Amino acid sequence: MKIILPPSSARFIAAPTLLVFSCICAAASDKSTLVVSASPGGLSELDTPAAVSVINGDDLRLAAPRVNLSENLSGLPGVQIQNRQNYAQDLQISIRGFGSRSTYGVRGMRIYVDGIPATMPDGQGQTSNIDLNSVDRVEVLRGPFSALYGNASGGVINIETLKGSQPASIEASSYYGSFGSWRYGLKAQGATGDGSQVGDVDYAVSTTRFSTHGYRDHSSAQKNLGNARLGVRIDDVSTLTLLFNSVDIKAQDAGGLTNTEWHDNPRQSPRAEEYNTRKTTKQTQAGLRYERQISEKDDFRLMAWAGERETVQYQSIPRAPQLKPTHAGGVIDLTRHYQGIDVRWTHRDAIGAIPVTLTGGIDYETMSERRKGYENFIMQNGTPAFGHKGDLRRNERNLMWNLDPYLQTSWQLTPELTLDAGVRFSTVNFDDNDHYITADNGDDSGEARYHRWLPAAALKYALTDAWNIYTSAGRGFESPTITELSYRNDDQGGLNNLLQPSTSDTLEIGSKTRIGNGLFSAALFQTDTKNEIVVANSEGGRSSYKNAGQTRRRGLELALDQQFALDWRLRLSWTLLDATYRDNSSSAKNPVTRGNRLPGIARNMAWAALEYAPETGWYGGAELRYMGEIQANDSNSEQAPAYAVTALNGGYKYRAGNWVLDLFGRVDNLFDRRYVGSVIVNEGNGRYFEPAPGRNYGVGASLSWEFN
Repeated sequence: MKIILPPSSARFIAAPTLLVFSCICAAASDKSTLVVSASPGGLSELDTPAAVSVINGDDLRLAAPRVNLSENLSGLPGVQIQNRQNYAQDLQISIRGFGSRSTYGVRGMRIYVDGIPATMPDGQGQTSNIDLNSVDRVEVLRGPFSALYGNASGGVINIETLKGSQPASIEASSYYGSFGSWRYGLKAQGATGDGSQVGDVDYAVSTTRFSTHGYRDHSSAQKNLGNARLGVRIDDVSTLTLLFNSVDIKAQDAGGLTNTEWHDNPRQSPRAEEYNTRKTTKQTQAGLRYERQISEKDDFRLMAWAGERETVQYQSIPRAPQLKPTHAGGVIDLTRHYQGIDVRWTHRDAIGAIPVTLTGGIDYETMSERRKGYENFIMQNGTPAFGHKGDLRRNERNLMWNLDPYLQTSWQLTPELTLDAGVRFSTVNFDDNDHYITADNGDDSGEARYHRWLPAAALKYALTDAWNIYTSAGRGFESPTITELSYRNDDQGGLNNLLQPSTSDTLEIGSKTRIGNGLFSAALFQTDTKNEIVVANSEGGRSSYKNAGQTRRRGLELALDQQFALDWRLRLSWTLLDATYRDNSSSAKNPVTRGNRLPGIARNMAWAALEYAPETGWYGGAELRYMGEIQANDSNSEQAPAYAVTALNGGYKYRAGNWVLDLFGRVDNLFDRRYVGSVIVNEGNGRYFEPAPGRNYGVGASLSWEFN
């Protein structure tokens, strides 16, 4: 399938997009199924019976720090993305409410970078390896068709990095902001030929370094990123792309605050200094993508990848709990090796006068994890000295894999009516091998396996050339992650085998309409979930989980992207999301009552941005973001209050021959509003709140040269 925005929006997407997406509304001429792409010969975005948002990389970087996805993705409907101001815990991202419970990392959705999953086989993902300096575009898929990606219910985020092209260029960029924040990066790209001849090569290389003292006490961080992409035309019908990515992070962990603490002094971190809470992460991965046109009607694609991720985290757990024989200690030491392969075949044909596209494939991913736990103290003169790696308290090897065959098809029934359908059979397997066995800590080895059929289907009808409506339905599921399985609610050892996967059924209707040089979209949905996985308790940097019966999410998403008067652009979005428990659930610390709102989810979100952005000269923009009240726990006894914040930016872009200089400045939280940036759901000590910074400033510059 191919998607094209109106001519005025052509700068938003410019190449193949959204890997692994079904060829929704595909035409028989589509060359790469499971890929949404923009092409002059394709269909418009109106023909996509799903909620899809696309942000161009240049828009991500315009007058921005280029550090976090939260900088420019917070305006997407249905997407709640919060910057924790804590680089030890990653961003907090949820789509249609899925993922809001995650105390760190990303949960409830699938993330891809250049076709390589940034989500592990168990469903736990992260955004730390995304280099915004090299991003070409970001696509976000919401709704029933996300089920076709496997172990995710909320949606899919796909990031595609820049592909080298002629003329070659090199760019240096930097940013300096409040709280001692600075970033600098270097990027080079180019190609030999236009990619159509045998032996043509394209390349893109980017490196970035970021450092900050942090808004809060004990929240400094350093981050180094590298990303490289090399493509070659092997012959007339096949291409090979090599991918490399590396990230190295050292970050302090400020932790959460109670309601009283964040009102009294939002910058404080009273426990982090005592325990020296911190986290280091190193990840390196490589991938290979091979694409071949077998015939006029058949295409083949193979994607393979492998990587290693090492993590060491020091938590704020007092000494007394760690003295229990079954306690795993306050230092987590993880080494993960992961790899996978996705093989796909696409066939285009016609049955009578009906064009049909059929795609079949299989996705296999594995991860092996060496997990060790240590006491986070050593004894010095009879007194515990925290923040030091002490005695071993946990030693296990975990194996995870998933095997997912899938089949998808698209039928152009009439010029106005299109049917798309697909099914995926997802299997997730866990195998835990305990190597820390003592007289008081028995063998906690165990295994678990989950599998589900995941169907999805959609009908789209074109009322006019500029107005389409659609309806879709699908089933998704989320298995417990290895982290969620690791700790039982009763403080005993062993896997949390009582935890079951959640299953979600979604119905959606939507409309997309061209309005002049813009696009207006609306989506209305309902998702019913059984065995919702929620936080049972989160205390001392450790969370345990339980199933909470049934939940329901009902929502309305509206978005307008309008360009006018050549260089002016208006973007608006509003999300209404009613997410509630449908069953009572007993729990000593976090009882759930039917009708309670799901914590971590705002009922209302709104966003508006107006910008003036000519190709050269002065530019500027203003942004307003509103976030409704967010419940912090299942009992709804604590809330993060609603807030609205404003940001302004402006700059000047100067071109002289082959040189381009871009200078800009920005101010965020213009009116110095005090608010909570994110919540730690069901934190056992009531330390739910992670404050956001007050008014803060930044300036940046980039200088590029084209080798014409």
